[in-house]
Amino acid sequence: MSEIAEATAPVAAAPRLARDSRYYETKREIEEFLYDEANLLDERRFTEWLDTLAEDLRYFMPMEFNVKFGEHAKRELTKREEQMSWFNEGKWSLGKRAEQILTGVHWAEEPLSRVCRMVSNVQLKAIEMNAGGELEVEVTSRFLIYQNRCEYEEYFFVGDRLDRVRQTADGWKLADREIRIHQNVLLAKNLTVFF
Repeated sequence: MSEIAEATAPVAAAPRLARDSRYYETKREIEEFLYDEANLLDERRFTEWLDTLAEDLRYFMPMEFNVKFGEHAKRELTKREEQMSWFNEGKWSLGKRAEQILTGVHWAEEPLSRVCRMVSNVQLKAIEMNAGGELEVEVTSRFLIYQNRCEYEEYFFVGDRLDRVRQTADGWKLADREIRIHQNVLLAKNLTVFF
């Protein structure tokens, strides 16, 4: 196979889940969970939002690089636990970031930002039971986040997420989130929003 053909060959997609009643009922529940999450964050109800996170949450946003044609799969994104990233956190550190904002003395969030999140293109990629017997759903979505501070500071964050959401006795919990904002240079002054 030539170098060009190899570089442009399509990546084999995972088999698509059957679009049956189980898929659509689960998708509806997951969409509502994601929309509720966006509302909690937009309304600055961070303590309630933290209650929707699993104790073992992994929250990761890799950095993205401009790379030579054909090297995207290997080099475009930084690797979790191996390289620098925008975020590589758990529930505890997210809680500390939320607490800091709520003190009222956070330099980048005083006055507080006005934020509006939009979530779309929700698709389920896998529905399975974990080792503990809990239902877990792998879901992809796209987001658009608008942030306004003071008078003239405006930022837009656009990207996609790969989430794993777990059904527990207390309802759905976010267990894993990988966020991709499609910027190789961060255009905002800071990253105080939650994705």
